[in-house]
Amino acid sequence: MKTMISLRKHRYVARISVFLVTLAFIGGVVGCGQYVAPVFYTLAIGSTAGGAVDTPGGGNFTYNNGTLVDLVATPNNGYLFAAWTGDVGTIDNINAATTTIKMSKNCSIRANFVKRYGLAAGEKHTIGLETSGTLVAMGDISYGQCDVSGWTRILQVAAGKYHTVGLKSDVTVVATGMNWDGQCDVGNWTNIIQVAAGGLETVGLKPDGTVVAVGDNTSGQCDVGNWTHIIQVAAGNGHTVALKLDNTLVAVGDNTFGQCDVGNWTGIIQVAAGGGHTVGLKVDGTVVAVGDNTSGQCDVGGWTNITQVAAGGLYTVGLKSNGTVVAVGSNALGQCDVSGWTNIVYVATGSFHTVGLKSDGTVIAVGWNLYGQCEVGGWDLG
Repeated sequence: MKTMISLRKHRYVARISVFLVTLAFIGGVVGCGQYVAPVFYTLAIGSTAGGAVDTPGGGNFTYNNGTLVDLVATPNNGYLFAAWTGDVGTIDNINAATTTIKMSKNCSIRANFVKRYGLAAGEKHTIGLETSGTLVAMGDISYGQCDVSGWTRILQVAAGKYHTVGLKSDVTVVATGMNWDGQCDVGNWTNIIQVAAGGLETVGLKPDGTVVAVGDNTSGQCDVGNWTHIIQVAAGNGHTVALKLDNTLVAVGDNTFGQCDVGNWTGIIQVAAGGGHTVGLKVDGTVVAVGDNTSGQCDVGGWTNITQVAAGGLYTVGLKSNGTVVAVGSNALGQCDVSGWTNIVYVATGSFHTVGLKSDGTVIAVGWNLYGQCEVGGWDLG
């Protein structure tokens, strides 16, 4: 009996020893750091109007730490990809529509798209954006507003009274021309996705929906620092107007003619600002206007099937869905002589001249030509 108990005791002790050795081995493996629990991070992807993220898509995605994620952003027709913004520290190239991001933390990023504004008209000059991202210019050179031949990688162009502004592919801004009021002091602007140029001011829209402005602020037209949820900006001759995400408008600046009385407008999808009037394109293709109407520039109530509006000094132009153009207002210098235009895809207005981009990339113009601002017949903007 004692021998049997002793044998059982020996076997029990042996089993306990093996168990303890196994525990010690497992503990040693874990203690040596050879097993690490996987770490996952979330990638939140969004985009502005004008395009979409095709790869991996929009929304929230989860990846292992260190994963390289392909990003592909595709602009809609008439738009260009501008940049990735947000938590972009590990994106390979923030200015490339096709790139990668390395997951090392939770990230929220956005693909930013900009409307390809390929034409701009100032008081006495016209600017065209070529498909290569370079510019062509015609007209008055008194203040250097046409000195754009060295500019490259331009996405958008805007023209003020005597100055020209360009949005670059790295979402910075360049400007040339009259700078008496600081309207060309845009060298420190970053993360801009749209620019507008008024009489003596420059306005920039940022991807977070806020707005910056420099230049003449005599009428408060640069008081845009508290604006939010903005998706498009327009600048006139003393007033600034912006389209909000909810398709309403805000405006500041000179309101002598009621050109800033747009607070009750709804359903707006594009806005333009002229010399003393404001024009809004509604979602149903009709148009509204307020402000100076001494030349009939606000008589747009009967317009239909409009896809874009532009506001000149004392006149208004509308591009129709069939590629034809309509205009109302002062025609003292022939700036409204657009009834015969066809196959137009974009229009721009200066103080006294109108420019149209045709579907084949060629350009036509009518109106005041004292400085050669309408001599655009040889342009090919692609």
